[in-house]
Amino acid sequence: MAERLVVIGGDATGMSAASQARRLKKPGELEIVAFERGHFASYSACGIPYWVGGTVDGPDDLIARTPEQHRERDIDLRMRTEVTELDLDRGRVRTRGLDGGTESWTGYDKLVIATGARPLRPPLPGIDAPGVHGVQTLDDGQALLDTLQATEGTKAVVVGAGYIGVEMAEALVTRGYDVTVLDRGAQPMSTLDPDMGELVHEAMCGMGIETVRGAAVTGVRTDGSGRACAVTTEDDGEFPADIVVLGLGVRPETTLAEQAGLPLGDAGGLLTDLSMRVRGQDAVWAGGDCVEVLDLVLGRTRHIALGTHANKHGQIIGSNVAGDYATFPGVVGTAVSKVCDLEIARTGLLEEQAKSVGLQYVTVTIDSTSRAGYYPNARPMRVKMMAERRTGRLLGVQIVGREGAGKRVDVAAVALTARLTVEEMTALDLGYAPPFSPAWDPVLVAARKAAAAVRAAAS
Repeated sequence: MAERLVVIGGDATGMSAASQARRLKKPGELEIVAFERGHFASYSACGIPYWVGGTVDGPDDLIARTPEQHRERDIDLRMRTEVTELDLDRGRVRTRGLDGGTESWTGYDKLVIATGARPLRPPLPGIDAPGVHGVQTLDDGQALLDTLQATEGTKAVVVGAGYIGVEMAEALVTRGYDVTVLDRGAQPMSTLDPDMGELVHEAMCGMGIETVRGAAVTGVRTDGSGRACAVTTEDDGEFPADIVVLGLGVRPETTLAEQAGLPLGDAGGLLTDLSMRVRGQDAVWAGGDCVEVLDLVLGRTRHIALGTHANKHGQIIGSNVAGDYATFPGVVGTAVSKVCDLEIARTGLLEEQAKSVGLQYVTVTIDSTSRAGYYPNARPMRVKMMAERRTGRLLGVQIVGREGAGKRVDVAAVALTARLTVEEMTALDLGYAPPFSPAWDPVLVAARKAAAAVRAAAS
């Protein structure tokens, strides 16, 4: 008799796991049932800001595989079905149909939890009013677009200036909105050190985005119909808003897991072993935005919500569920983004993170160009590099610049994974031609300067 695999969540991790398991196991060996509470499955949530801004069409362009295509591959994907309870002792899940309300239990031999993350909504007055939107799923993106099309005004307020906040601010400017970004931080992009975040702030101002730093939001004011009409702050007054977008980050969606007594980390994400099996469980795996992963540089688990990790987790889980073997060793915290034509990238630690674990370090910052300075359209970039003070081990890199800057962070990500020193990085044999790089690539220029700083600190 075939075993049954139940998957909770129909996006990156869940359907990657289901698809990999199906590649390795025939329907007669493994029955696969997946539950998704939304209207869409297997999509790119990272593409939502570009859909909202009109850069890409959607949502079809953001969907990798439709529910029908999954079913054609013998994966029983049940849409608009929410899992409401886990019964680990009896090996079953309770589900509820969101359109009809029908409830039932489904047994499993193996379970995959891929419930993702939820946008932060602080408990403030008016935060759930019509016109206030979080952006995490394609359903969220569609709801936001529906509101934009039905709204006559052109004033938008974005609360938060992390990746989603900055990307949504750009999308709304592209649609012709007057955009104000309210952020608690001294600079946008708390995933950068403040000196690098200042470059992002300058670029946002150049796009006409009003950015209010150090702003403590106290609530959303509503009009007579109960709809959002302004965002209030503690010290900076009130900002009129025809639409409000929340970009305050996300938290792991682990409500079901917590209720079932599964182990959670400090950030609220599920804890797994290297095979992505939930700790203490023989038949339960988890991955994607609902788990915490090992930061190889910091040396402890963190919650890092990225589609790259989610898809890898799914492949690993699917292999292990099907009886094969695969592991996920951890991450170094690599991410890229952009605002207008400014590319933003980071990998490894920020200064505050290094301090938090007692590391002593040196930092250097260099300015360079994406191509040889004499080659047409060479664009400026700034690279900040951090190395451990005594050993010279690379700890982190941040890059902010124009075209050709962002993906250079991948060199640093490989160096971090390999635990290279900045001295060793200076000898890396990177590709060179004037249309692609100066003779000394900007990352290597930073490595040379960092190596010199390490030597100076030791003298």
